[in-house]
Amino acid sequence: MKHLNQTRTHRRLQRGQAMVEYSMINWVLIVALIIASSVKMDWGGSQDQNVIDLFLQAYQVYYDSYYFVLNLPFP
Repeated sequence: MKHLNQTRTHRRLQRGQAMVEYSMINWVLIVALIIASSVKMDWGGSQDQNVIDLFLQAYQVYYDSYYFVLNLPFP
């Protein structure tokens, strides 16, 4: 019976360690995403833009080109 309790405790500790590691990795990824999206970056253009601004600009170009193709006068 003592061996069974030790095995359960060991498994419980392993699961706890896995959850702590998972939480730490997620925290690091979220913080890195927040920092990367808020930092102004110089991409060789005339103005500094952060990652979110660049994604929105790319989406606007995609939307404009799609709208342009749909409105062509050709059948």
